[in-house]
Amino acid sequence: MSGLRAPKAGSNREVQGKVDASFDPVDAKFCLEWIKSVTGQQFRIEESNERYKVMENFYQTLKDGKLLCLVLNAFLPDHMKLDLRSKTFQDTNNLAFAAARERERIEIFTQKIQEFGVPEVDCFPIDCLYERTNLNKVIACIRAFGIEVESHPSYNGNKVWPPKSQPNVRHFSEEQLRAGQNVISLQYGSNKGASQAGMNFGKKRMIMKE
Repeated sequence: MSGLRAPKAGSNREVQGKVDASFDPVDAKFCLEWIKSVTGQQFRIEESNERYKVMENFYQTLKDGKLLCLVLNAFLPDHMKLDLRSKTFQDTNNLAFAAARERERIEIFTQKIQEFGVPEVDCFPIDCLYERTNLNKVIACIRAFGIEVESHPSYNGNKVWPPKSQPNVRHFSEEQLRAGQNVISLQYGSNKGASQAGMNFGKKRMIMKE
């Protein structure tokens, strides 16, 4: 549980400081505003752009995983939707059970968005959010999910994320491929304009009379 974990010290504290310093409050607030508009849930979003205030607000808002699962459910097809009445989404006064359920919700979110189409490389380990070790990855993951959502043909809502990049597949004929084999790459150098004019290696052979 993050509240019981000892604070970092030494080099770990220095590394964590650098990670926290790269946190973008504008991006974080944009993610929260998008989640609020999609889920219809009411929660406070820090008004200022003070990094650590926005960071704390972002962390506390998403830490239990409930909002992440709600925004996920808003876009999942019916056969993939989460059962929000299950025990995983129920509150409990047992701190150990509460922590386990919060972590499980975060894990469900990262697993389901991969099934939805988000690459695994764009997801984040649970501790990035739950232990707030790298909230930047959480922001990047939410952005990747939003982009994937808006790239689906069935999506007809407002588009607020950058468009997803499209592959540029090129096809070459056999003739073009064979022609390319005859081209000498510049990595091999070039002999254009080269000659042996003016070259004189070694000492000339001397013919001596007896």
